[in-house]
Amino acid sequence: MVRENKGKLDITWPVRKLSCEQEEIKNEALNFAKSKIEARQKGIFVIGGRAGTGKSVLVTALFNEIQAACKDKSSIFSKTKNYVLVNHPEMLKFYKRVAGESPILLKKNFDRPTSFINRIHKSAEQVDIVIIDEAHLLLTKKDAYNHFYQENQLQEILKYARIVILIFDNKQVLKAKSYWSKQKLAAILGEDNVKIRHLQKQFRIEANVDVQNWISDFCSKKISHLPAKQKFDFRIMNDAKEMYELVKVHEKTEGLSRLLATYDFPYRLDGNDYFVKAGNLSLRWDRSKPQESLAWAERADTIDEVGSVYTIQGFDLNYAGIILGPSLGYDEQLDKIVVRSEFYEDQAAFNGIKHLDTNIKAAKERLILNALNVLLTRARKGLYIYAVDSKLRKKLLQN
Repeated sequence: MVRENKGKLDITWPVRKLSCEQEEIKNEALNFAKSKIEARQKGIFVIGGRAGTGKSVLVTALFNEIQAACKDKSSIFSKTKNYVLVNHPEMLKFYKRVAGESPILLKKNFDRPTSFINRIHKSAEQVDIVIIDEAHLLLTKKDAYNHFYQENQLQEILKYARIVILIFDNKQVLKAKSYWSKQKLAAILGEDNVKIRHLQKQFRIEANVDVQNWISDFCSKKISHLPAKQKFDFRIMNDAKEMYELVKVHEKTEGLSRLLATYDFPYRLDGNDYFVKAGNLSLRWDRSKPQESLAWAERADTIDEVGSVYTIQGFDLNYAGIILGPSLGYDEQLDKIVVRSEFYEDQAAFNGIKHLDTNIKAAKERLILNALNVLLTRARKGLYIYAVDSKLRKKLLQN
């Protein structure tokens, strides 16, 4: 999502030139919104795309244009009330920082879905356009912990917004309470006044297609032959500490280089430090610092931490070292990756999974593999992998 700028996250990227594909879909979304406003109809525009296809770049360019037109008396968007929502605190920090540096965007127009819904319920205000980034993180169940007391966040937003633009990737759903099936999404959206487009071009991973195919296979429990050597630095590591030292070198020279891990190591939000222990490495998990204005990947001190899927989702790194914890193993007889959900420390991700109209074991596996996909698709220039499971590590090194 973000671009490199001397080792920091570049806040100038929202105004950069979009690709032909992004520009085309942006214009389609604008025209769709215009037509619905003119006809006084409700409408939903879905922008799909895998990790690294430039969805959030498109969001900001789109919103920037809408908000500029909002101040133009001759525009159909004149004086419209519009918002960008994202159910991800680190992403929200980034968006608000972008708004703080923009002559057009305002911080108050960026919010989390629950805050927006609760505020809009009280005022019963009708708004014009709501863009939902990372819409795969919307809640589809009650969540008292996050102060959401209705049944479905998308349905609640649709009650008060004329036009909703959804940015969606079903391979980035991380919790059962955010689980979307195609059938469920179709049932909520209906058939009328809905348009769906997909971003295809990969912007993040600066590698040949064999690297992208290897990652895709791995997230489908298949171990392919390692990609050929190329500019993109792809390595399987036999030493976790050596991997960390390599990441630190890249952090010094190029910035935006971090260690990440699957959610297989204990962690609690109680103010204490918790550690990721992998081979000869012991490093603390990322500390929760909601008061920080900078996102986790931007802060210099986080080179001494291990990021989780919740910390890094939506962001780019230059180089990423990934620790695969004990929930991922290897079956020698079947010659494939095995997913052991009982070792997954984020058991809260499975809350409500019994109510899904799907096989529970398969649903748990899908959530874990989705999280793995998020981690493995963060790096632009280099990706290093260390597996805690000895059989899996041996297989990867041999392959």
